[in-house]
Amino acid sequence: MSGTGRVGGTGVVRGRFPFPGARRGRRPQSVRWRLTLLYSGLFVVTGAVLLALTYALVADDQSLAVSGSGSGAGSGERPTPGEGEAGTGDTGSGPVVKPGAGAVERYVRERLAVQRNDQLHQLLIESGIALGVMVIASLILGWLVAGRVLAPLRDMAVAARRISADDLHRRLAVSGPDDELKVLADTFDDLLARLEGAFEAQRRFVANASHELRTPLTLQQAVVDVALADPRADAASLRAACLRVRAAGQEQERLIEALLTLARGQRAEPERESVDLAVLAAELLPQDGSGVGHGPGPRVDTELTSAPLVGDPHLVGRLVSNLLENAVRHNVPQGAGGWVTVWTGVVDGRASLRIANSGPVVPADQVGALFEPFRRVGVERVRGRSREGAGLGLSIVAAIVGAHGGVVEARARGEGGLWVEVVFPPPPPLPSPLSAALERGDPHRPRLGGAAPEPPLLKRRRG
Repeated sequence: MSGTGRVGGTGVVRGRFPFPGARRGRRPQSVRWRLTLLYSGLFVVTGAVLLALTYALVADDQSLAVSGSGSGAGSGERPTPGEGEAGTGDTGSGPVVKPGAGAVERYVRERLAVQRNDQLHQLLIESGIALGVMVIASLILGWLVAGRVLAPLRDMAVAARRISADDLHRRLAVSGPDDELKVLADTFDDLLARLEGAFEAQRRFVANASHELRTPLTLQQAVVDVALADPRADAASLRAACLRVRAAGQEQERLIEALLTLARGQRAEPERESVDLAVLAAELLPQDGSGVGHGPGPRVDTELTSAPLVGDPHLVGRLVSNLLENAVRHNVPQGAGGWVTVWTGVVDGRASLRIANSGPVVPADQVGALFEPFRRVGVERVRGRSREGAGLGLSIVAAIVGAHGGVVEARARGEGGLWVEVVFPPPPPLPSPLSAALERGDPHRPRLGGAAPEPPLLKRRRG
């Protein structure tokens, strides 16, 4: 450990370490330090394997092994030049062994073996020293390489820290090759874009909700102030003022209920029960052909077949009610050719609901805005005939569909009005005991949630 240390007030030794995250008794926390150890560890393992193979090859090299044929002494039976003449003077009488030749050969072999062992030992020591030097070099190089690799991540971290809720429009905007870091930066930018949209929608929702809630309160206060300021107010005028205050309170109550329904529809886990869209639609259809506002409503044509699903009955019923109410309210009277069609059925194993209606022309590029809270399109949607709409009907529909994992699609009709389709996910498979009973054909098999028999095809025409 390098660097200086000091004793703190608690008696704990503190100091500067060469690498961030290197603490005694703790695993390194820095990604750069861990990458450095990884690079160095791989180099050490590879270098050690290479040196071991080199040592084994050198030690097993037969060309360097000690052999009698490679020494100058021969095999003990090989004559030396001139030995025949020096011994007997007869060159044809055969070789003569020189006294002490075997001992010399054994001595030479022993010295060569010792020398070879010393060389192998020296090779091992020098290889270890070289490996140690390269380990230190690999730590330094690994630290530098890891820093260069992680430099874009540090830049992204610094840029991300500067982004707050007030400037979500800023982006990382990382340039360079289309590698993993670029993909990560682009993904983060996409997340920022979604967060910016969510924050903006939340601000707009709070502002609109405050305005919508303040309007009935302002009306109530104005009516009460006018009634109190009139010295000639009689019982009839006071009664009329009270009725207006009551109507404003009811409007405020409907708005609060719609907000609560919207919040409930946006929760992650709604209740799960067996529901049939055909039964709900049949119960919620207008019975007298009247619209939501004053005067006769549009004609209602229905074609209802069983469309079972698993979901929250209250929320699904509110979804159907909101779509029907929206189709009837933003329409034209029956005498002017107004109509609404309602269809339920199963498409590819998914329960579906389709509602189409006549009415004023809706711009195609503004259909998506209808599903945002407090968003209305056109004069009729801003100040309708009854002013009962709060601009939350389709927002509640979208929230309920999202909570159930379904899909809602809306299209503007060229002749006027909307076409809306809601598709729910297929119901989950039946539990195993019930499936077994169905496969056995048991007459006493249980019914799913005690539901009523499947309704027949309902084709009704209401005018």
